[in-house]
Amino acid sequence: MYIQDSQGEMIELNGLPDECPFCHNKITPISLSNRRHFRKIWVFMQCPSENCHETFIAYYEYVTASECWLFTRKTSIGNVITKKFNEQINGISPSFSTIYNEAYFAEQHDLLEICGVGYRKALEFLIKDYAKINHPGKELIIEGKLLAQCIGEFVADEKIKAVAKRAVWLGNDETHYVKKWQGKNLEDLKKLIDLTVHWIEMEELTKSFQLDMPD
Repeated sequence: MYIQDSQGEMIELNGLPDECPFCHNKITPISLSNRRHFRKIWVFMQCPSENCHETFIAYYEYVTASECWLFTRKTSIGNVITKKFNEQINGISPSFSTIYNEAYFAEQHDLLEICGVGYRKALEFLIKDYAKINHPGKELIIEGKLLAQCIGEFVADEKIKAVAKRAVWLGNDETHYVKKWQGKNLEDLKKLIDLTVHWIEMEELTKSFQLDMPD
């Protein structure tokens, strides 16, 4: 996209926001105006969607090596996204959804040094609440266990155990000064939590059909 910057110079912008920060639809934004200061440009843009038309700022920086104005992949914040979990998960652990989405809120605000800790806490609530449902009478024991011990002793399903254990490894890395699992990041932690949620959902759905349709 070519624009005339605030200094009257025609320049080419490399890269555009491909998602509206308000409606979160895929878009090709409309450039309205801009402000240039040294090696930075703030471009005031508008969502073209008929149901949105919200405006936001896209941030660009000049890259000397390639002599271009490059989109930083950042825009001003619009509406944050919340992740929805199904009734099985919310029934097992209502706190999990709350804590997970608080961590997700932090991530969307680029608070990347703290959101991993929040995801780790959400995982602990999910696993311990899941274990308590499946082991009535042992609630206090489960609550007092380290999360890794809880998984080892009170999670029977091997698929849940395998992914939850690895999620704990990466979650613990988010709280430590030196990371053990080099090459793994926040996205890997979230994928492992998603897998944990998935296998718990599958187990609970299986149980519900077995109850509804006994042999």
